[in-house]
Amino acid sequence: MSNERTPDEPEVMEPTFWRKNGWSARVIKNEEDDGWAVEIRKQGLSEPALISPWVMGRDKKNPKPFDATAFATFVKTASEVLDRSARQRDQAMTKKLSIAWEGRWYEVRLEIVADEYEPHALLSAIDDAGATVAKHRVQANFKFTRDVANEWVRGGFREP
Repeated sequence: MSNERTPDEPEVMEPTFWRKNGWSARVIKNEEDDGWAVEIRKQGLSEPALISPWVMGRDKKNPKPFDATAFATFVKTASEVLDRSARQRDQAMTKKLSIAWEGRWYEVRLEIVADEYEPHALLSAIDDAGATVAKHRVQANFKFTRDVANEWVRGGFREP
């Protein structure tokens, strides 16, 4: 049984497997001890968004069955993990410096474009009013330092 949900699949609410609103939660054997864990997946992703410990049932042998509250809590936590990961990835792909020149402030950005066939970066300058004053495509390995950014701004934002 696949954890991926297609649009025509119905919701599932079994004791150890729930699937609802593009998310699935499955109780699995915890490989690190004798207990249980829950694997939370989001539709369309190949890897679990979250794996978390799960509690034993009353018999101290089998896993406790899911309920709506547990499922909602796991989905909320997994969503937060995915959101945090996306923000970190975005931050790693964008570098920013503030540069002052002739009485104005510019935010100079280098945004990496992870294109499978043509990886590159975009070098841009935004003035203190929020207007983009220059934007150039550069190589993905463009050396982005404060000195380079200062030189670019002072040189009139010419294509590097």
